[in-house]
Amino acid sequence: MSDSKSGSPQVPQSPDETPMPGGGVVDRRLGLDRRRMPGGGASSGLERRRGPGRRRSDFTRAAEEGEMTPEQFLFLMAIDEFKRANGKPFPAWTDVLEVIRLLGYRKTMASELNLTRAEDWREAANSPSNVRPDRWAERAKRAEQMDAIDALEAEFGDAA
Repeated sequence: MSDSKSGSPQVPQSPDETPMPGGGVVDRRLGLDRRRMPGGGASSGLERRRGPGRRRSDFTRAAEEGEMTPEQFLFLMAIDEFKRANGKPFPAWTDVLEVIRLLGYRKTMASELNLTRAEDWREAANSPSNVRPDRWAERAKRAEQMDAIDALEAEFGDAA
């Protein structure tokens, strides 16, 4: 094997060596801590790495052990109902956001995350969810009317 441009042979990499974007190789056996390398950037607040002296929060521990708060249980039930009603075993992120907004959540406070590629914003606590089309109210009313007709037919039978 040789490099077509330089004519020098390529050395196969061992599994302990990882290619770097600049063309160099980092030997993972050296134990380099990527978090301490320059250019790592600011923390976003989403890192979940734990190490010595870092404990899980009670919120995280309870959820991982199956002990849910009422808020977590309500969200789980809402997502489950959404999946059942829409025949989607794996909802998209937009579907999850729709469910969250329909549960009543609004962006009323400044973010606790440091997201450098997105602008933070806020909205009034009483703002509408804006996830359903205007005609959904008409559809709901029509569905109620059809349910009432079905109930009458079931009660009195087909008189015709």
